[in-house]
Amino acid sequence: MQLTLGPVLYNWKPEAWRDFYFRIADEAPVDVVIVGEVVCSKRSPFLEPHIPAVVERLSNAGKTVLMGSLTLMSLPRERKAMLELAGDDQFTMEVNDLTCLGMLGGKPHAIGPFVNIYNEATAKYFASRGATRICLPPELPLSAIRAIARSLPEVTFEVFAFGRVPLAISARCYHARLNKLSKDNCRFVCEQDPDGLAVTTLDDEPFLAMNGVQTLSYTCASLLGDIDKLRDAGAGSLRLSPQQCDMVAVAQLFRDVIDGKLAASDSAAKLSAIYPLQQSNGFLFSKPGAAFITDSGDVRRIVPAA
Repeated sequence: MQLTLGPVLYNWKPEAWRDFYFRIADEAPVDVVIVGEVVCSKRSPFLEPHIPAVVERLSNAGKTVLMGSLTLMSLPRERKAMLELAGDDQFTMEVNDLTCLGMLGGKPHAIGPFVNIYNEATAKYFASRGATRICLPPELPLSAIRAIARSLPEVTFEVFAFGRVPLAISARCYHARLNKLSKDNCRFVCEQDPDGLAVTTLDDEPFLAMNGVQTLSYTCASLLGDIDKLRDAGAGSLRLSPQQCDMVAVAQLFRDVIDGKLAASDSAAKLSAIYPLQQSNGFLFSKPGAAFITDSGDVRRIVPAA
């Protein structure tokens, strides 16, 4: 079973973003890394000067590098940028917006978790268009993962296994509106929340998190204790989504459980020590996504923040 590091979803400072990937290249036991801005195209110019060095460092370390497309294209300049990426034979694109399929013209590519693939027929359609890797939507239950993965053994199926879960994307920027700014003059205020900004209900209970134009879960998905179930279902890779924590340590913890060096029962506490945000795995068991299902079947729900 492989480990994939997904793209950084948040607005990190460019030098911090670069140094993060340099460390991943040098130290993290991951097999595949997705690079590029997938949430907001306004952030791209700050990252682009560092991408060649990041890709070279990762490639020299033996990692397979994929370039992530935007999740939502709404402007001519965004379409132009994705056309250029799709036409660059140096990289394999991970498709997050279906518009990219026409741009690729059948070239081999990967499919990201933002594309809705909920059954075997849909997965087979994308495979027929050139998809060789598919990261399934994070809300799929284990039964659906098993049915889809077993129907296409020639495709590598990936499961979102760590990080705040991406739930929705919008043309409206929540961070800008919160700060009484327009989207066109946002001043990049989302950089103030490099791990997402928690959203609470009127009763002050944790609910979601926002990241510019993106909505994420409040809790951190963790399928660390469910790796054997996912392996049996046919998952070929687990996706780790970067958060503001020691992602090298997170990757090592997942690798140790995959390789049988650490018991799954001992892993949750170790992960909490690395990243203390409340863990969840409810989607995998057809329960509310924010719930955490224990080995005994108990359902733990999120609790109000202290």
